[in-house]
Amino acid sequence: MREGLSFVFFMDRPHQEVAQAVVTAMETYLHAVGPGAIGRYASEDGEWIDLTEQERSGIRAELLEQKSPLLLLHDAEDSRYQYRFEYFGKAHDAAISPKRRDPVCAVRCWLPTEYLEQHGPTEVRELALKIASLLPFCSGHVGLAFNGELDVVGMMAEVRKVCFRYPGLDLLELEHVSWEIGTRVRGPAWLTFLGQPALAGLGGVSALREKLHSPGTTVEALPGDSAVITLGSWPEAGDTVSGNTLPSYRELARVLEPVLFREQHAYSLGLSEEELLRWERRFLD
Repeated sequence: MREGLSFVFFMDRPHQEVAQAVVTAMETYLHAVGPGAIGRYASEDGEWIDLTEQERSGIRAELLEQKSPLLLLHDAEDSRYQYRFEYFGKAHDAAISPKRRDPVCAVRCWLPTEYLEQHGPTEVRELALKIASLLPFCSGHVGLAFNGELDVVGMMAEVRKVCFRYPGLDLLELEHVSWEIGTRVRGPAWLTFLGQPALAGLGGVSALREKLHSPGTTVEALPGDSAVITLGSWPEAGDTVSGNTLPSYRELARVLEPVLFREQHAYSLGLSEEELLRWERRFLD
């Protein structure tokens, strides 16, 4: 587990409609991080396999051919948790189970904070916008996060000690959330991406500009009837102990509240129901 950057996008379309877009987004991410960053991928039986050019071609083919593929690309070295690209695809009939009512396809990729420091926030934001432009997202967010294996025994106990102190660090069990989030929004984050119907439900770009007044907050219209809200030049973790409660994040949370996603199963993060509600409302209460 480490602090890092997380790019997350949700798409309310079946996998076959977004397959090519996901492949292009993957290639864009791999090009940005360079050939030495990602070195392995997880096979269907959970074995780590070296990501050779041949294997990479096979992954592209599988993404285009399968109905609901799962993909996990990982760092070249063990226990680094700096780089990752993962995708959870959904078939057109994925919502057939009553317990899985709002499934969407989901993409997430990681960058280490060292990448942010080396390349600067402008370049990181441009990469996020480039990936977003490739994906028909209904929502997305980019910012600091707890990047690692949340299901390792004892990990959530350690995260629980600090997650309420640093509200700007996202905490997400992506696979589970991708079955339930639908077109709702997780946020706020340094970059919050709004597609349809969330953007229309909030009144559109002009209404958001009228409601958001914090210094450094911008609302930018994007192609495809979507938008991105940027909270300052750098992503922030905040620190409630020192009184940095991230006021611009709190302002955005109040605006987004009508369309925010609320987790219904606390077990997915290893938090009690009370802890989960407290964490999800950390910018509202």
